[in-house]
Amino acid sequence: MVVSRFALLFIILGSMFFLPAWTFNYWQAWVYMLILVVPMIFIVRYLYRHDPELLKRRLRMRERERTQRLIQVVLWPMFLLAFILPGFDYRLHWSNVPLTIVVISDVLVLLGYLFIGLVFRTNSYASRIIEVEKNQKVITTGPYAIVRHPMYLGVFAFYTFSPLALGSYWALIPALLIVPVLFIRIRDEEKELLDNLEGYKEYVVKTKYRLIPGIW
Repeated sequence: MVVSRFALLFIILGSMFFLPAWTFNYWQAWVYMLILVVPMIFIVRYLYRHDPELLKRRLRMRERERTQRLIQVVLWPMFLLAFILPGFDYRLHWSNVPLTIVVISDVLVLLGYLFIGLVFRTNSYASRIIEVEKNQKVITTGPYAIVRHPMYLGVFAFYTFSPLALGSYWALIPALLIVPVLFIRIRDEEKELLDNLEGYKEYVVKTKYRLIPGIW
């Protein structure tokens, strides 16, 4: 199942990039896919060997709460636009993103992705959906000692710099629109954790910031 989903993801990503570009000669997309696929292989391999339960949690997609299902409905069009527009941009020459910015963005996307991997290693309950499981404990070590939702910090870096890594200014519009929706998701997730996760109220008092130290 994991291998089939991995292969499907690669095919979907390639389709979103190369079909709109109408060429395989889209080097930014090849580099970007390499940046995603190589770390993903190591992360999935690590989870398969050391934390298969987390791997199962990451494969769950169906949110239980109505609010989160609505958030998913809003997020998907933005996500698709953020990854489809760069191909059209490349094909129609809408943007001229300098090589330096593309490379820096590639590095930041990679760092964001690796940071998400660090969160997985620290928190076995980092599910894709918002839920509190039986015997779940509050994680206060590693990146969780700094902010309460470190995985979203990696996600923000990933989504914000992906359009530039793919050589598109126009795709920044839907990518940046993802950010306020994720803020709403974080607030809703906090409510779930405060209501149902033992020790989370004390953790909120100790670790004051949700996402960015000193700001929010």
